[in-house]
Amino acid sequence: MATAGRPSASWLAWWASASRCSVTDATRADRIERDCVLFSTADWDEPYWTNKQHTARALARRGWRVLYVESPGLRAPRLASGKDWKRIARRLWSGLRSNFLTPPRRDANVWVLSPLMIPAGHHWPAVRRLNQWLLRHGIVRFARRHRFSDPVIWTYHPFMLDAIQALPHGPVVYHCVDDLAAIPGVDVDGFNAAQQQLLTTCDAVFTTAQSLREKCEPHNANTHFFANVVDTAHFGRSLDAAAPVPGEIAAIAGPRLVYHGVLSDFKVDFALIFEAARQRPGWNWFFIGEEREGQRSEWVARLKALPNVHFLGYRRYEELPDYLRGMHVGLLPTLLNDYTRSMFPMKFFEYLAAGLPVVSTPLDFTSGRFEGLEVGATPEAFVASIERQLRRGRLSQSEALACVGDNTWDARVERMLAAV
Repeated sequence: MATAGRPSASWLAWWASASRCSVTDATRADRIERDCVLFSTADWDEPYWTNKQHTARALARRGWRVLYVESPGLRAPRLASGKDWKRIARRLWSGLRSNFLTPPRRDANVWVLSPLMIPAGHHWPAVRRLNQWLLRHGIVRFARRHRFSDPVIWTYHPFMLDAIQALPHGPVVYHCVDDLAAIPGVDVDGFNAAQQQLLTTCDAVFTTAQSLREKCEPHNANTHFFANVVDTAHFGRSLDAAAPVPGEIAAIAGPRLVYHGVLSDFKVDFALIFEAARQRPGWNWFFIGEEREGQRSEWVARLKALPNVHFLGYRRYEELPDYLRGMHVGLLPTLLNDYTRSMFPMKFFEYLAAGLPVVSTPLDFTSGRFEGLEVGATPEAFVASIERQLRRGRLSQSEALACVGDNTWDARVERMLAAV
């Protein structure tokens, strides 16, 4: 089985430089400090970072000041879920602190505002008015204190239009990365009505899937498709074959296959992996991550009973390159449903940057032509795809670079800003 050689110091330096985006001198000269209010659907401290946190950081690296507004709560809390109520309690405390004291500065040029809101009450007019007033109060108060000047509004959801009415601002950008109306518990009618209003009033729309672009473009002509991207310098560390591999995986022989991320029975096809793992007992299947809040999946329990399936639990983002260095194939066993079909998983380019060929179920994005990707819809087809990737081996340095191309955070933000 082919393995990647150790990258040279000069190559690693070039890779790190490329990940920060290659731009023209004219573009660099145009870079000026600006302000941005970014409305997220994810809390800043969530263990699995998404587009939202990475985009905020990419803007901050350009010298922008970013107010990162955490999730407004898109779905109703489950009464039986202790974790839901604990999260609400944490949000209440952080909301009181950040709204009536000072939003904490959590990163270079990034402040985090936890909105004081009634979760998932967007379909009730009275609740919506109260939520928007609370959100507007927190944002305007911060903007005045920090002298934000005509900030760009960058949003991942539509429940923020009323909140920015009292704030002088620049262009409004809708970054549509998921079909949020398909999430269980979301008020579909309320979300669709709000999204329609946002699409017809914003200045630019960016989507991470062609199917999302097809939904948005009829309502906003300035709609663009930008695939998910990767921190190449970070995951490129996996290509250093001479670096150590964590002992808990180094001790396990044979082909090692990996999935990393949230173990959600709404997103991961555990039944497919269960059957595939039974068909190939000589392969070792690794899951790096924890189950979704409030979830206790029967399929996860059945997988844990198999001797060739290993659940390692959550590992910090900083540790992932070391774990991926010891793997042979990266897996995207996504369960196909209305929400997931339009996904472009961030893990795809993360695997490639780490030197791992990828096997995925047939999401919409896999219809494109990507080097390093094989697709399988059934357990048998999934196994056959893995076999092909095992035969081709890990990606070399040049292959990883070619597969990732300019799909980096800084390069993508550069192209997005050019389109606004």
